[in-house]
Amino acid sequence: MLELSDLRKRFAGGPDAPDGKVALDGISFAVQPGEMFGFVGANGAGKTTTMRIVMGVLEADSGSVAWKGRPLEHADRRRFGYMPEERGLYQKMSVAEQVEYFGRLHGLGPSAARKATADLLERLGLTERRGDAVQALSLGNQQRVQLAVALVHDPELLVLDEPFSGLDPIAVDALVAVLQERCRGGVPVIFSSHQLELVERLCDSVGIVSSGRMVAAGTVAGLRSAEGGTLRVVVRDPAPGWADGLPGTVTVAGDRHELRAVDADDQEILRRALKAGRVEYFGVEQPTLTDIFKEAVA
Repeated sequence: MLELSDLRKRFAGGPDAPDGKVALDGISFAVQPGEMFGFVGANGAGKTTTMRIVMGVLEADSGSVAWKGRPLEHADRRRFGYMPEERGLYQKMSVAEQVEYFGRLHGLGPSAARKATADLLERLGLTERRGDAVQALSLGNQQRVQLAVALVHDPELLVLDEPFSGLDPIAVDALVAVLQERCRGGVPVIFSSHQLELVERLCDSVGIVSSGRMVAAGTVAGLRSAEGGTLRVVVRDPAPGWADGLPGTVTVAGDRHELRAVDADDQEILRRALKAGRVEYFGVEQPTLTDIFKEAVA
């Protein structure tokens, strides 16, 4: 398990900001083995700073990072896989040479690095491009190579900063399949993304950060249920005034009336709707992660 406790970080200021900028203001969360954790927030919210502290690129002013119940050390980080926000590939090196090189840096022998590279390039759809220079690839394919670099040494933890940025749907599916396979093997995965629908679909847990503070965290299902649901009723060609006195708002499109209400007596509304006309839809809709995000950072 990876556990972050009360991380704080302030960057030095300049003439226009003598007090500096608070990047993290008490960030805490934990990621369990085999869990996919989505880290979401606006640009500048603190996601990248948090990931850099986990990887040892930055040092926190205070707080702690623990791995498997003890303080995180340099030797632990060597067994992590990291995909930084700023991609770090050698543009003139071929795809296969690139991945093998990083495998060797992580301690793999020549044959092990070649085998791991071949396996990953096949999984990520890059086998036919193995001899191409990185600079000749599309941005999406460079993204795949960067992920292969993060995975080549079979890491115990994955920390990925915007891994889906710039990928087409086919590449997203390939990357998702690889990450889900690692999770099933017990590897914790942390990734940041602005694609909230993708986060909602993939992640077991989510943390929403705003201005360096964690403003919401928990399982996706737990966050959605905590927000409560909205009762939605659609009635076709109802009697005039059928919703008078009922809570909520009614929108009309032709002969189709839609009532939305929160904390309402659903049985009374259903009774009125059935009496008024033909009920096409009746149910409680949970908020999406996008809805929760907007509410949390407002």
